[in-house]
Amino acid sequence: MTQAGGVEKSALPDARGIAIIEALFRAAKGRHMAPCVTLIIGTRRYSSWSLRPWLAAKQAGLTVTEVEIPLRQPQTRADILQWSPSGKVPCLIHDGLTVWDSLAICEYLAELAPALWPADRAARAVARAVSAEMHAGFQTLRSLCPMDVRTIAPMTGITADLQADLDRLQTLWTDCRTRFGDGGPFLFGRFSIADAMYAPVATRCRTYALPLTPLAESYCRAVLDLPSMREWIEAAA
Repeated sequence: MTQAGGVEKSALPDARGIAIIEALFRAAKGRHMAPCVTLIIGTRRYSSWSLRPWLAAKQAGLTVTEVEIPLRQPQTRADILQWSPSGKVPCLIHDGLTVWDSLAICEYLAELAPALWPADRAARAVARAVSAEMHAGFQTLRSLCPMDVRTIAPMTGITADLQADLDRLQTLWTDCRTRFGDGGPFLFGRFSIADAMYAPVATRCRTYALPLTPLAESYCRAVLDLPSMREWIEAAA
């Protein structure tokens, strides 16, 4: 899934500049530096789809070069098309390859950092399933509670459809934590792509003060307390 977003052209490094940066990091591989990836992202405050692969890359210890394109501007789509063939963000550039769509980018990142998926086959299968469910589902939650990491606006009145999304969400989180959560505070114990996919939901739960079970509240706190999450939120305008 992706999100549309615009910026003055002069504010962005061009493709040649990105190529130079990547070349420098390739030359440094012999010095045991982490792989360098470039992520084209939308406005941090609103772009939930950009947050997902960015968080996965940061948690994996990869070096991330960012190009942030403000959303909801007249030239948004044209600016993004300079980087992403879909005209949407996020988009990843690495070793001359362009990858778009949040989940596809996360899968690519897991090729660079396999620990982004659980090691156990059953846990890994469920992690992929719940990530795909987030990628394709929870439409009411998305539409009624858009991500805005700089706002606190408690919601008064939960519609039946929104409650159904919240019920499914908490059932899913409880199942993952119960079956696979040993070894850490995240869905599969250690941080994984599944947590990156649900990280924007944790921000929504805080922004709108959505009613949660104690387990769900604890999980959201664990995600929001990540240094990388704090970095994203603090940098959001």
